[in-house]
Amino acid sequence: MTEKQHIIIKGVKEGLVFLLDDKCEFATLLDELQYKLEKTHQQLLTGPLVHVQVKLGARQVTDDDKDRIKTVIRAQGNLMVQSVESDSPLLDSMQGKQPNLQVLTSIIRSGQTYEHDGDLLLIGDLNPGGTLLCTGDIYVMGALRGVAHAGIGGRTDVIIATSLMRPTQLRIADVISRPPEEWMTGDATMEFAFLSEGRMQIDKLAQLFRIRHNPIMFKGV
Repeated sequence: MTEKQHIIIKGVKEGLVFLLDDKCEFATLLDELQYKLEKTHQQLLTGPLVHVQVKLGARQVTDDDKDRIKTVIRAQGNLMVQSVESDSPLLDSMQGKQPNLQVLTSIIRSGQTYEHDGDLLLIGDLNPGGTLLCTGDIYVMGALRGVAHAGIGGRTDVIIATSLMRPTQLRIADVISRPPEEWMTGDATMEFAFLSEGRMQIDKLAQLFRIRHNPIMFKGV
């Protein structure tokens, strides 16, 4: 096996950082990781305990896949895995977007309406009685408890994402969400709303990469 460049191992003050390519097949990644540790980087396996941070880039993996990565690394003597992390799906989804992203650090209170042509990142809460209107995506890094309307110009490939989904109403283009009590899970997890086959759906934010990397999901909207 020839050495590839899907994995970069860097030394840092705290130990080692493994940078894993997020485009190649996962099985290929595991094979190369094992090869590098056993064949080409044996010098890492001598001496005192070394802490390892694994960076997966935009790749989103299951807990089982994370365990498989940890198992390969932990099998090599003195390496101790501290973390296996992917980039935030929220930030990943915003990369390469149009430049008119508005970042607003505020609280939108009852009776207030904020409108923007483009994507909006609200760092704060949208309170009941408050309204956000955007032609693009809406991201709320806080609690969304008011009305959020993305795609006000008619776009259907936009999303509404938030740290805490408790809206009065969500709207994407002309599609209005069902009453919250019909679909809210009650989980205090980051979620996002999107359109699929002309209907609004809610999913965990960790699944956003499936939408952004598989535009066929928007078919029929």
